[in-house]
Amino acid sequence: QVQLVESGGGLVQAGGSLRLSCAASGRTFSLRTLGWFRQAPGKEREFVAAITWTGADTAYADSVKGRFAISRDNAKDTIYLRLNSLKPEDTAVYYCAASLYFMLTARSNEYNYWGQGTQVTVSS
Repeated sequence: QVQLVESGGGLVQAGGSLRLSCAASGRTFSLRTLGWFRQAPGKEREFVAAITWTGADTAYADSVKGRFAISRDNAKDTIYLRLNSLKPEDTAVYYCAASLYFMLTARSNEYNYWGQGTQVTVSS
């Protein structure tokens, strides 16, 4: 089993920045990819970014490319999502997820473990 705990959400004005954290614990050695997804009210959950467990490769959704950055602290088994130049349309609950078998996948059904989510609200 793997446990994921997100933190770092909050309320920010448009153009501002936030950093989300996701701490992984348990059988983390079995993981291939960690990813971030988000879900806005009334919308489906969507892929945001992913990073391989080694931290060597990353992938981003087109909507956040150039504004968001995913990274990993190997010593802490923690990944981060830096959100820059935030827009009101970035408002959502952000979820951390872990995949046992797939590399940099954007498909939510290919992730095996999920965190509880952290709210990000961007005001205009």
